[in-house]
Amino acid sequence: MGSVAATVASHTDSNVILWFRTFNAICRSGFRRHATYRQAALAGVVTNTVFGFLRCYVLLAVAGAAGTAGGYDRAQLVTFVWVGQGLLAVVLLWGWTDLADRIRTGDIAGDLLRPVHPVTSYLATDLGRAGYAVLARMLPPILVGPLFFDVHLPARWPTVPLFVGSVVLAVVLCFACRFLVNATAYWLQDVRGPMVLWTLGSGVLAGLYFPLRFLPEEIQRVLWFGTPFPSLLQTPLDVLVERDPPATQAGLVALQAGWVVLLLAGCRLVQRRAERRLVVQGG
Repeated sequence: MGSVAATVASHTDSNVILWFRTFNAICRSGFRRHATYRQAALAGVVTNTVFGFLRCYVLLAVAGAAGTAGGYDRAQLVTFVWVGQGLLAVVLLWGWTDLADRIRTGDIAGDLLRPVHPVTSYLATDLGRAGYAVLARMLPPILVGPLFFDVHLPARWPTVPLFVGSVVLAVVLCFACRFLVNATAYWLQDVRGPMVLWTLGSGVLAGLYFPLRFLPEEIQRVLWFGTPFPSLLQTPLDVLVERDPPATQAGLVALQAGWVVLLLAGCRLVQRRAERRLVVQGG
């Protein structure tokens, strides 16, 4: 009996190791794939930097002579803007239609024949992309901002690991949202409508255009607990600029984790239902 249990345990360990190796290999391939688009990365850095100056001066004007707005001081607002400009490319709110394109062309059938679940495969690829974006798209705006403005540096040691964890959760959560939007192609074929709604809604409700703390508290609570949008950008930035005490910071990151679990489960459910009705034209 003991030998059987040991064999089962050994087999399980081997499967887990194989799964992690496969996941890691897909992540590396995603990193290498996006590392080839160097000119696009450079153009994106220039664009984000220009908009960083515009957004920074607008928010500093909002702060005005009082020096504060929505509970942020001037240095916190500057950090919110410049890190947000870099984080936008890491999280990648917009521009991803890989799944929808493959559904439309029928290439998704090849994905379903692979031994890795589509959600897992696309997630690993996206994490590799995000890793490259941290180096190529996030670091430059973070380095440019302090050259022209006073920035906020974390005063509490837990802030840095909480911020890193929050960014990882934001990347996974945004992937799950984009996957669900793309998955509407299983039923609609054309996802331009859902993509337009996602583009408009995510930019406003994630805290890209303005900090959500500028809104009334009742609306803030509805957005945070009723939608995943603030967890995409607002939460990591609030954690970094230490807008809240440590307990609240940890609570916001925990809320992010809850949304990640919920939406990844939703991705799996939607994918399973879609596979039951998928019809590939011509075959």
